[in-house]
Amino acid sequence: MEEKDQQPPASKIQIYPTSTGEISPFWREKYERDAKKYWDIFYKRHQDKFFKDRHYLDKEWGQYFSGTDGKVILEVGCGAGNTIFPLLATIPNIFVHACDFSPRAVNLVKSHKDFDDARVNAFVCDPTVDDLIQYISPSSVDVVTMIFVLSAVSPEKMPLMLQNIRKVLKKDGCVLFRDYATGDLAQERLISKEQKISDNFYVRGDGTRAFYFSDEFLVNLFNENGFDSEEHILCFKQVENRSRELVMNRRWVQAVFRVGSGKSGGKTESKVRFLGKDNDKPEIQKVSLEHSANETEVDISDGMALEMFGISSPKEEILDVISRDYSFKINVLSKEYQHTCKSTGLMLWESARLMASVLATNQTIVSGKSVLELGCGCGGICSMVAARSANLVVATDGDTKALDLLNQNVALNLQPSTRASLITKKLEWGNRDDVEAIKRLNDRGFDVIIGTDVTYVADAISPLFATAKELIRSGRGDKEDCTPALILCHVFRRVDEPSILSAASEFGFRLVDRWPLTPTSTPQNIIQSWFSQGNLEACVPTTALNILYFHKF
Repeated sequence: MEEKDQQPPASKIQIYPTSTGEISPFWREKYERDAKKYWDIFYKRHQDKFFKDRHYLDKEWGQYFSGTDGKVILEVGCGAGNTIFPLLATIPNIFVHACDFSPRAVNLVKSHKDFDDARVNAFVCDPTVDDLIQYISPSSVDVVTMIFVLSAVSPEKMPLMLQNIRKVLKKDGCVLFRDYATGDLAQERLISKEQKISDNFYVRGDGTRAFYFSDEFLVNLFNENGFDSEEHILCFKQVENRSRELVMNRRWVQAVFRVGSGKSGGKTESKVRFLGKDNDKPEIQKVSLEHSANETEVDISDGMALEMFGISSPKEEILDVISRDYSFKINVLSKEYQHTCKSTGLMLWESARLMASVLATNQTIVSGKSVLELGCGCGGICSMVAARSANLVVATDGDTKALDLLNQNVALNLQPSTRASLITKKLEWGNRDDVEAIKRLNDRGFDVIIGTDVTYVADAISPLFATAKELIRSGRGDKEDCTPALILCHVFRRVDEPSILSAASEFGFRLVDRWPLTPTSTPQNIIQSWFSQGNLEACVPTTALNILYFHKF
């Protein structure tokens, strides 16, 4: 028997870089640079609803606040005042300095119904940069509270904050500390989402950051910056979500550090506190979807706790998109999550907006023709505009999540009569099975192939043109606009224009026209004629956009 030729399976295109488990240096620097902005947005969204008011402070640390003389307290990272106001209500003779580097958080404190500037000095300050003695007299503070604040600081800047705090503390002053511990549910969720910045340091979906403290790291950090450890407790609570049959671990560390020699690293024994009736096992707290049955020792409010249980707030938002006479409501991934999402197809790019406006104003580009959109993402606005006049439109993407959203958007925006001419289909460039499936939808090939922002990964450029070559219609038309065309609209990012044109030529595509024109361009007046209709120049969202118009030779 003659052995048949065995063809190796088509290799899949790696559109996104292989994950290293950590975010890129670009995003790491951005989160550091824009930390104040992200926390300001956080307080704009949550106001004072994220953390519960901390009524446990008097029970846990009452002895540190009490005394015949009024104590002076500094709350670092005061947020919306969830620590300040319970303290003021419980202990009448204290004075509180309250700082936060989010101006919006400080404004929330000042606008609180119980705010009294005779008892509270609230000010905007970043203790990793701003000198606290500009706002508070040196060696004048009895107690510093740091409740879920140090975790928001880059590990390399934590010593700067502690040294700054030490300047305003009295010689026997102390720091009352509560923050996230390693092994907490939130850390486990962030690990699974590959949002790691560095060891035990992660970025959340909203751009704010969180560090998870191990015993050794925390004690050493304070000791090295002139504090002795007086108390150190690991708190552990299990929370059960009955509707999802999930039991989740919450872990945080609670500690007291006092100004000293910084040599107490091995002298204070760490304790583990299980929150429950029995001392040898954690309590499992039953939580319904509507509300918590009991007050919990965990600071996060009930609504936010539900988000921690995996019932998160909607990660999608609806954009109102207008392209000339066309109006769409498009489901996309919320901006809050876009910067930590690997899939670029779950958002709407400016190139798609421009190309949709071009098609809406110049229906002759697609009217009566067969149209294929490559890498359309979840929006599909170019395909939906084309579907109004084209004979057949096939909208494709290699990301199944993007296709799921695309199908929702098509159903939301197109009438059944128009929807009949639009097909959505999975297509990974260079994948033989996917290409053959598209060919079965239209064996003549497509008159127009469109791609918006599909040229951002170098390794994907050759498969892109190879796929277009397989699926474009052969032959030439009597008129220029009847000849099959490949139209790419994009901002040049990781791949430069010479590389794109070289790959295009390799697969039989010739650049016929471009926009905007360069000094060496030969005007063909194809694309420029599109912009002469209806003041399209006003629809260009950014001058960085380019359109390349190819014919196959």
